[in-house]
Amino acid sequence: MHALKKNRPLRRIVLASAATVSGMVLLLSLKPHASPTTALAVPAPSSSSSASSGSTGSTGSTGSGGSGGSTTTATKTVTGDTVQTQWGPVQVRVTIKGGKLTDVTAVQYPTDNPRDQQINSYALPRLRSEALQAQSANIDTVSGATYTSGGYRQSLQSALDSARG
Repeated sequence: MHALKKNRPLRRIVLASAATVSGMVLLLSLKPHASPTTALAVPAPSSSSSASSGSTGSTGSTGSGGSGGSTTTATKTVTGDTVQTQWGPVQVRVTIKGGKLTDVTAVQYPTDNPRDQQINSYALPRLRSEALQAQSANIDTVSGATYTSGGYRQSLQSALDSARG
């Protein structure tokens, strides 16, 4: 009986050590979503390029050019500011025709890994649909894509502001 009692503590030590090593291996195998240096390096070039792209891109086109051409409808395409989110940059481009928002396109959005692609494959169409329906940046956040939704909303608002003024 005395020999069995000596084996129990050793068995517990071996099992605890194996569990600790396994836990450390799992913990160290986790990769960060984006490296901090990449996230810090992106905003500086993006902000200078968005300032130049936010004010350009307005074009004029005529309406139904058939008989007379008395109605002229201006079509404006404006790219919003690049918004740096926790998972990457988000930027949208809007098309306004006759004072009405007719198209919203996500120019930049997080695509670094398969999870980003999965989230944005369902979030971006919903955000686009809501923006077109609301005709403003007053749209709901898509569950599971909180950061992308916030960046989308901010970039959309900057594009709408640029188109008005």
